[in-house]
Amino acid sequence: MKNLVLPCLIGLILWANISNAQVKTAAEQTNLYLPLLKGKKVALVVNNSSCIGQIHLIDSLLSLKIKVAKIFAPEHGLKGNVSAGDKVSNEVYGKSKIPVISLYGEKKKPTTEDLKGIEVVVFDIQDAGVRFFTYISTMSYVMEACAENNIPLIVLDRPNPNGYYVDGPVLKKEFASFVGLHPVPVVYGMTIGEYAKMVNGEGWLKNQILCDLKVIPLSNYRREEIYIPVQALSPNLRTREAILLYPSLCFFEGTPISVGRGTEYPFEVIGFPGFRQGSFSFTPVSVQGVSENPPYMNKECTGFHLHDFAEEFIPAFRGLYLFWLKDFYDAYEEKDKFFNPFFDKLAGTDELRKQIISGMEVDMIRKSWELDIIKFLEIRKKYLIYPDIQASSVPVPLQIQQR
Repeated sequence: MKNLVLPCLIGLILWANISNAQVKTAAEQTNLYLPLLKGKKVALVVNNSSCIGQIHLIDSLLSLKIKVAKIFAPEHGLKGNVSAGDKVSNEVYGKSKIPVISLYGEKKKPTTEDLKGIEVVVFDIQDAGVRFFTYISTMSYVMEACAENNIPLIVLDRPNPNGYYVDGPVLKKEFASFVGLHPVPVVYGMTIGEYAKMVNGEGWLKNQILCDLKVIPLSNYRREEIYIPVQALSPNLRTREAILLYPSLCFFEGTPISVGRGTEYPFEVIGFPGFRQGSFSFTPVSVQGVSENPPYMNKECTGFHLHDFAEEFIPAFRGLYLFWLKDFYDAYEEKDKFFNPFFDKLAGTDELRKQIISGMEVDMIRKSWELDIIKFLEIRKKYLIYPDIQASSVPVPLQIQQR
């Protein structure tokens, strides 16, 4: 089927993979936030990405005699080794037995009791820059809890690996969930610190309460360059190709199509058993702490390996690549079983599902959300800390003659 093959070769796309030596995360710039923590009881919202070089932020602050009294852990846990969707348990950290409280188990928001005695909260987690990646939802609930308990929040900013474009349907409020709380596109083109400012400034917290928020900025960050974090963003999002493909492939989590959970290539492959047009085979297996019960476990799937596509095309296209979604729907025989209820939550609307079912062409689907994106960009620009991408520096999306 012609729509499912890779596009014609377009030459090697040269794109930047910024090193930590060039970009300094906020966490690295301790002189900017240590004075705000000294002598206070501090709570941290962190995971495996919260590092200064090879040293975790917790250990760094403890070595500097900061009183870390509580730790909050998001989805995937403090170590980033809990499978997607699995509950994260409470635990303790290190010899000092600091309580680690799960924000992805019985609750997703710190309680007043959790925050008792805390004088300042620090949030430092690497984001993916995609609406359905849950760390921004965790941050929003933490902001809300801090506001309700009159506790200041410090967000240590980190680069957005998908910060070089804005695209996708804008979430409608009736589809709000933990995989999308706010009226933003799927890819919003902001750092997590900028996003926090927007949530606060637009009154998106419960009852429009305001958080006492301070964002510690990045140094030498350029939005138009692609930053690939050193640490895995989640157990299944651990390569630069997966990170670049994730905004487009995660929609398949609301369908019967596998994105390679339980393989060596999560979010780099797509397929399902019996698919006749695919040229790549993979068999998902159970992997503890990564994908313990993946779709089609121990069954051979046929589909496509998109590693080369991600390298050569995605950074130049700078947008959601919907052709796969449309074409797999067309290829799937039991069409009434293709979309499950989770799909609309991921999309933030039921319109995308209806457009695919109706056979609408991809260029018309993308055009349908243009006005909403223009409105969002007006909101977004009020909260940008770093220069926006100038139109002249953004390549025009390539015209696709074959897919």
